[in-house]
Amino acid sequence: MNGAQAVLRTLVAGGVEVCFANPGTSEMHFVAALDDVPEMRAVLTLFEGVATGAADGWARMTGRPAATLLHLGPGLGNGLANLHNARRARVPLVNVVGDHALGHKRLDAPLESDIDAVAGTVSGWVRRSLTTGDVGADTTDAITAARGWPGRVATLVLPADVSWSEGAALGPVRGARAAPRVPDVEIEGLADVLGPSTVLFLGGSALQEAGLRAAAEVAAGTGTRLLAETFPARMRRGAGLPDVLKLPYPPDGARKQLDGVEHLVLAGAVEPVAFFGYPGTGGRLVPEGCTVHVLATPAEDVVSALLALADRAAPDATPQVAEVRRPELPTGRLDVKALAEVVGALLPERAVVVDEAVTSGYFLPGATVGAPAHDWLTLTGGAIGQGLPVATGAAVAVPDRPVVALQADGSAMYTIQALWTQAREQLDVTTVICDNGAYAILAAELENVGAASGGERAAKLLDLGGPALDFVALATGMGVPATRATTAEELAEQFRAALAEPGPHLIDAVLQR
Repeated sequence: MNGAQAVLRTLVAGGVEVCFANPGTSEMHFVAALDDVPEMRAVLTLFEGVATGAADGWARMTGRPAATLLHLGPGLGNGLANLHNARRARVPLVNVVGDHALGHKRLDAPLESDIDAVAGTVSGWVRRSLTTGDVGADTTDAITAARGWPGRVATLVLPADVSWSEGAALGPVRGARAAPRVPDVEIEGLADVLGPSTVLFLGGSALQEAGLRAAAEVAAGTGTRLLAETFPARMRRGAGLPDVLKLPYPPDGARKQLDGVEHLVLAGAVEPVAFFGYPGTGGRLVPEGCTVHVLATPAEDVVSALLALADRAAPDATPQVAEVRRPELPTGRLDVKALAEVVGALLPERAVVVDEAVTSGYFLPGATVGAPAHDWLTLTGGAIGQGLPVATGAAVAVPDRPVVALQADGSAMYTIQALWTQAREQLDVTTVICDNGAYAILAAELENVGAASGGERAAKLLDLGGPALDFVALATGMGVPATRATTAEELAEQFRAALAEPGPHLIDAVLQR
């Protein structure tokens, strides 16, 4: 057995059954070994940022790591933005990065680079396999590191000669490590600070159904307010579930939500801070004089802690949940409000919504809160270009569930190649492009940082026109059926039709501003 075969067989034995790949010369023995390991599903992507984002989406929906196969340092670098998002999502993910043969590295060939340094910026674990005899055990360690609590990005660097040489052995199989539980004494102490001037700030697995219901019991029994982190990796929402507002992205809005709060209790989340520094303001969002408490860190079992807190502080409380409620289908003008109403009115049962609508998503939470229960996946690390790849990986992970990608136009172009993979794999993804023809988020930030000039040259860097992007042509050119909607009625008709037909579809929703 050569090294590549050992890596693949060890990955499968460790529960890693999908590999999102963009290989090159150094990875050819890994590619060849796929024929010997049919249990591993290999999914080709045309850009490494699609591979890494898809692995993130897979992990969010399964709780288990997928693998990526990347080509040397430049290939890893191409996937870095979505590895950053995966790190912020705290998902398990195993990168296999091919490298030059050990004897070739000293020649400083054109593709030689410091892979370990690049990987270290986004990985919680990095190792280079130096011998074929050790590669199986190294792979097991990578899986173990990725599946630790919370999940981590683990990167295994695989030299070409370690991959092609014989004499490898399978790595041992290890079970996933459970999250450590919070001591009861710490939970009992926090029960005393609950009340109307306290916010229970939820993140991670606290935003799954069991955690949400326990948190809602605490709120119902004590008057404590609930807020969720701004960009959760996965949040359960919809009719029959507690409706928890997310902390707004704009710092002023976030500070208003936290105004008057005396105690902030972190439950699977970290203390919120502004995404950026702005002239004349600090980066902390927590008001002066507010005490920050920790119920459970992201590395602890927050669900069991919330259940224990509910038993202690609100044993007889009945949590409030969202009622079944759909907006009326809009007519006429297609703007961000009408787009949200169409989605809310037609969102199917058990949907997985991948939200990278950015500025076009303002009305989406209110329009979908009473829709059938669904999962909501967001832009965890703020590095745009995540939506289409995450939707791709989610659709591979849960092929029996409809995936809806709500995608801003500018950030869609970062990883538009994901559409080709969706077509190749016939994934059930309905993509709605929020086409406002601008980098609207940057226009707002230009003003927020005090740099607004109103000048023509600055405006051109925020405008996506001249030429306008033709998303229908882009999608159909990659094998995805596509339509264009310019009115609310057209969007509703096309969205309904796309959801009813299996396979990928794209709707270019041209929004009026």
